[in-house]
Amino acid sequence: MAAYVIDSELFRDQYSTADMREIFSDRRTVQAWLDVEVALADAEAELGIIPDAAAKAIRDAGDADDYDLSEMKREMDRTAHPIVPLVRMIGAKCPDGLGEYVHWGATTQDITDTGMILQIRDAMDVVEGRLEALAAALTDQSVTHAQTAMPGRTHGQHAQPVTFGYKTAIWLDEVRRHQIRMDEMRPRLLAGQFGGAVGTLAALGDQGFAVREKLMLNLELEEPAITWHTSRDRLVEMVSNLAMIAGTCGKIANELFLMTKTELQEIEEPYPAGKVGSSTMPHKRNPAICESICGLARTVRSGVSLAFETLVNENERDKIALNTERELIVRVVCQTDAALAKTVVLCEGLDVRAGNMRRNLDITKGLTLSEAVMMQLGEKLGRQTAHDILHKACATAFKEDTTMKAALMQIDTVTDALSEDEIDTLLDPEAYTGLAARMARDVAEG
Repeated sequence: MAAYVIDSELFRDQYSTADMREIFSDRRTVQAWLDVEVALADAEAELGIIPDAAAKAIRDAGDADDYDLSEMKREMDRTAHPIVPLVRMIGAKCPDGLGEYVHWGATTQDITDTGMILQIRDAMDVVEGRLEALAAALTDQSVTHAQTAMPGRTHGQHAQPVTFGYKTAIWLDEVRRHQIRMDEMRPRLLAGQFGGAVGTLAALGDQGFAVREKLMLNLELEEPAITWHTSRDRLVEMVSNLAMIAGTCGKIANELFLMTKTELQEIEEPYPAGKVGSSTMPHKRNPAICESICGLARTVRSGVSLAFETLVNENERDKIALNTERELIVRVVCQTDAALAKTVVLCEGLDVRAGNMRRNLDITKGLTLSEAVMMQLGEKLGRQTAHDILHKACATAFKEDTTMKAALMQIDTVTDALSEDEIDTLLDPEAYTGLAARMARDVAEG
């Protein structure tokens, strides 16, 4: 029985994905710990520190499927320790006393930290795949709708025309920066941990560095310059980057949520057969995917401040930060992945309603083209003079609920400088999207 949403039979796919639940499952966690113990034994056998037979015996005991997790849990409760029960169970599977060489020179945090990094490596592969899929979806939208004119909005009100492809290209450019950050973060994040009791490798004497190097080579992890038992900045950086990724997903979803409003109806999120908007109002077509993504983005961002708390540790080690990370890391990674997965579905399946976008451009009856007229008029009368004239014309059009053209045609100064045909051309919203289409295509082409 699950009490938390990530593992809930009912809600788990709203807050996580099957991929991430598998990566951070109990079985995979134990397997990661076993992988570290096996890699350590192999490294020490290569250096002649433990017998080759011991390394082989430990390797043969390295499959998590051979362990009873219920029994392990009982022993963890009894010993109040996460790794001692595992070490004893590995030892019991090794013949001829060879289990005495398990965990040679290591401390618990070496195993749990390095095991977590192995899981995080797999998780980051999934996240990077989702980012690539999102970038592909946004690329398609940016190319397809490079010239699809729609109202640009600032401060919640119509400003000037833009294109939908321009809007999605801005999101695409942001996603690509996240991809760069992920690439840059990898060598800092994916470093293993091995230092022994207080990090000094004292138990292994002069061979400590050699063991650490071989261990990291065996696990294909970066070798740290020094033990990082109390330096949690790697994980804090990861949480921060994931929060930015989730934030971008939230921004995209929030913008699309606004565009689904009945008064606008500029887009609709994927609405497969059988989807229900309301238990009481059959007509409702609620943007449930957008809402879910926005909620996930908020919960992920809330983890950033908690992550920064883990930077403070006492002396050479305490367990406060580790206990915090145990809950925080899995939650942030799972929920970021869920937000990304949903955003990919959202952006791939958007119903873009170009006709409604064009309709909405005309709501203000030409007012959003005030700059276009001002700039043309400014060439003949001066920019500030033109601005004052247009400001009065806009006020008249707004107050009298008439068109921008009608207001302009009442001003002799305007009609003396511009013909009616010129005014009509200037008030065409699809002709005043600037370089939006070119920007959209340029970004899409990478």
